[in-house]
Amino acid sequence: MKSPIRVIYIACMVMLFFSCSSENVDDDLNSPIKEFTVPEVKSIEVEILERINNYRASIGLSVLETLDIVKSQAYSHTEYMIKENQISHDYFHARKSYLLTNAGANSVAENVGYGYSSAESVVNAWIKSDSHRETIEGDFTNFDISAEQNEDGVMYFTNIFIKK
Repeated sequence: MKSPIRVIYIACMVMLFFSCSSENVDDDLNSPIKEFTVPEVKSIEVEILERINNYRASIGLSVLETLDIVKSQAYSHTEYMIKENQISHDYFHARKSYLLTNAGANSVAENVGYGYSSAESVVNAWIKSDSHRETIEGDFTNFDISAEQNEDGVMYFTNIFIKK
């Protein structure tokens, strides 16, 4: 009786060791993601970024430059929030890790928003909120944003800031 169990065990171990290539798995884990989605820039996004930079300049801070890799992460998260039908910072650690590794970032922060219908309203809301304003006023070099509508026309926003 021990012999059939041993044969089954050995067969399972053989299948486990030879069914996939560890070289491919290691390559996938260690290589940076080379493709990302950067959607066409919308006028509301341009206005939000301008308003944030104008605010920063008005209090003596440097203006920030946009960066496609940051926009790609913002877009990905905005699409996620729309799919989930809720505002969140879910998986921020993954976006942060990606930007630390692939964008040369030293620090990463984000603001999210929901339901605002204009650039002015979302930026004003962020500036009135202590934690969001702290992010806007942070020591960053680059930023970008994604503003997307769900099927009901409700806007979702993800604004990511990085320091290189």
